[in-house]
Amino acid sequence: MQFPADFYWGGATAANQCEGAYDVDGRGLTMKDITTMGGLNQRRQVTYLQADGTPGKGDSIPAGAHGVVLPDDYYPNQTSIDFYHRYQEDVALFAEMGFKMYRMSISWSRIFPRGDENEPNQAGLDFYRQVFETLKKYEIEPLVTISHFDMPLYLEETYGGWNDRRMIGFYQHYAETLFTAYRGLVKHWITFNEINNTIMFLALRAKAGDADYQRAYQQLHYQFVASALAVQQAHAIDGENKVGCMICGITSYPLTCDPADVLQNRYVWEQNIYYCGDVQCQGQYPTYARRLWNEHQVDLDITDSDLEALKAGTVDWYTFSYYMSTAVITHEVSVTVGGNFSMGARNPYLKYSEWEWADDPAGLQYYLELMNDRYHLPLMVVENGLGAKDYLTVDGQIHDVYRISYLRKHIQAMATAIHHGVKLIGYTSWGCIDLVSAGTGQMSKRYGLIYVDRQDDGSGTLARIPKDSFYWYQRVIASNGQDLGPSASN
Repeated sequence: MQFPADFYWGGATAANQCEGAYDVDGRGLTMKDITTMGGLNQRRQVTYLQADGTPGKGDSIPAGAHGVVLPDDYYPNQTSIDFYHRYQEDVALFAEMGFKMYRMSISWSRIFPRGDENEPNQAGLDFYRQVFETLKKYEIEPLVTISHFDMPLYLEETYGGWNDRRMIGFYQHYAETLFTAYRGLVKHWITFNEINNTIMFLALRAKAGDADYQRAYQQLHYQFVASALAVQQAHAIDGENKVGCMICGITSYPLTCDPADVLQNRYVWEQNIYYCGDVQCQGQYPTYARRLWNEHQVDLDITDSDLEALKAGTVDWYTFSYYMSTAVITHEVSVTVGGNFSMGARNPYLKYSEWEWADDPAGLQYYLELMNDRYHLPLMVVENGLGAKDYLTVDGQIHDVYRISYLRKHIQAMATAIHHGVKLIGYTSWGCIDLVSAGTGQMSKRYGLIYVDRQDDGSGTLARIPKDSFYWYQRVIASNGQDLGPSASN
């Protein structure tokens, strides 16, 4: 089972989870900068001041309040692993592993601190140029996500974020600025990270009502239009630009052969996975969209020019994250999953991580083969990895055999899919270096092939230490996926 000779092996991070330097060189605040620490059984919260100056915290900023950094709370994303000041060291380590591609994101508020300015922040533009030039030195291709859970706080507070149609114009201006500034340095782009989370995460909220779905579907529509216009901009500015969508790829199965379970599983795929992919890859809303909208009395603001933009701005390739699968059932069950970003029935045929994520490499193969034949576009797995607690030995090593096992099985699944005819062109493991967990804010939920000495309480030297998985992945890349054998530390 051979990977293509020009296959993009690499790793992935996100600015809000690794960059730090939240108040450096003119950067504006984002929601992550005012989001506290959480845990497996503890939700993260945002902090704010009420109109009367009373501090508070909760799941969101209430009407009339203003998001702020409070002196007695800990915000792990503010420093993270300080990639902002250590990117040269980190990129050198990526090169040592043999990366062909590095997926990263740009912090919107570092380019436009408020988000609605006419002129960009030059210091922000200069920083990313330096990163891209460093990658070029090592012949690593950047894959850049334009928006990765990193919207300027000002846009959220002033305009209500993607509830406002004016966001399309702000995003267009931001995207055009990037395409122009980095012409010749970046040619692989993603418009929105895990765009389908907007609707998928409503399933995690027991009390989500029609108003929530109205907002979610409307936000998605504005994002679809913004993405389509950005695709057209990218192609016009540089004919070599390629732009992809990015879907949170979770394979789901009916838990039983009850026809009700089978039908419900199909509906889960349509709402959570296909809906966004179909619009961005095919340029139009699918027929089942009407059923989804009617389920919650959704009435969208859609113009004829919007629909024309969707047709003209379809993506060049389909990218997705894959970590786990879920099981769908219409019956009452006694054994359920209730971990971080996971819920529903427990699949008795699978093993689960500490964070209740199912280890299911066959689900990745299944997903790849489905999407290959649905969209007939090149595919990239741009996030895949195992979050786990790592421990340093007395001699300062990390023997993460569990991570190697996870990655090996999923790479084997990709190889099988390629053998079956899937046009898979790249794989960027998440996260190639330890970073702040998006869901919990923890550092102890580690995904990296490189250990970072930073703990959940913010202590640590930030020193970088290659794990056993680092040397294993080095051999995987050097052999183009042929050597998946055991690892040994250098």
